[in-house]
Amino acid sequence: MSILGLHHVTLVAQNAQRTVDFYTRVLGLRLVKTTVNFDDPGSYHLYFADETGGAGTVITFFEWPRAPRGRTGIGGTHHIALRVPDQDALLRWKRRLTDLGIRVRGPWNREYFTSIYFRDPDGVIIEIATDGPGMLFNEQSGEILQRTPPAALIAGGRDEAAIAAITWPEPVPVIDAAMSLTRGMHHLTAMTSDIEITDQFLGQILGMSLVKKTENFDDPGTRHWSWGLPDARPGSLVTYLERPATERRSHMGTGQTHHYALAVANESVQLEMRDRLLEAGIQVSPVLDRVYFKSIYTRDPDGHIVELATMGPGFLVDEPVATTGNTLRLPPWLEEQRARIEPALTPLDRAPWPHDGHDAEKGMRGYARRLSVSEANGTGGAS
Repeated sequence: MSILGLHHVTLVAQNAQRTVDFYTRVLGLRLVKTTVNFDDPGSYHLYFADETGGAGTVITFFEWPRAPRGRTGIGGTHHIALRVPDQDALLRWKRRLTDLGIRVRGPWNREYFTSIYFRDPDGVIIEIATDGPGMLFNEQSGEILQRTPPAALIAGGRDEAAIAAITWPEPVPVIDAAMSLTRGMHHLTAMTSDIEITDQFLGQILGMSLVKKTENFDDPGTRHWSWGLPDARPGSLVTYLERPATERRSHMGTGQTHHYALAVANESVQLEMRDRLLEAGIQVSPVLDRVYFKSIYTRDPDGHIVELATMGPGFLVDEPVATTGNTLRLPPWLEEQRARIEPALTPLDRAPWPHDGHDAEKGMRGYARRLSVSEANGTGGAS
């Protein structure tokens, strides 16, 4: 295996301060790096993660205030999923988010995990999923079989009213260690027009293991396959929904993914992967220095940008762990332009960290309309 799992996902946000408020004060992640888009230094690039920015915990945002609203579709990401260990943590999140005026759907039993869904202020669909029982709990060694979910768990067969009523019995004003989302991503779900061709890209070219073939629980009949490490551990998983090629394509913009990144161990492996892509006739960028990692960029068969990023040197290369994210960091080749770049960026009010989330309501009060139930309608939830 050359792919070690998910490295990060990069999305588009309209307002940097609103994004900081939501991901630190509501979700309790750390703003681990404040920098600019190296290819567009007039805009922020914000990184949210665990304490040190470990691979697989990182969610990043480009701030594009004038970008149109993005949309899901073929060639784009449907949603991102974050990890919690168990059902209790999941229900506590449902109660916390609901009490903050955010519409939450679920918890839905996906057989392999249980999850809830909601949207961030830009409309990104976020899933929170439990670690177990895992993708392989009903698989034997050898060929992965195409499976049909139990009728009682799919749309049209499950008891939606009963599910909606399930929640934690008391308010959850503080994010404690048991429900922390700094465990990182559980999986990421994208959309394809041909799942076999996607399997050739992820499996045969990138070397990921196909670990599950099922139908989508919210759209029965739609094939939904998952790739990752052979043990299918959360954090290694990329899943794709197959939709007819005639359906709409994704549109990049606010609330939509710009790219997702898979982790490779080092630059040597990265170059081997680059050669493999070129030998398969797939376009791939040169190696680019992102300071905190090295990157190459390609596209999946439907055009979704896929990055392969190295594990190091990491986010502590230019500042100590105690102060990461507190000041604007620029790559060496942009430092001479700091006097022009920094004044053009809106100053950010950063929350202290570790952050227990106790002031989430205060932090998001200025964006109440964006977080109201009416704004959050249509969350959707394809596992």
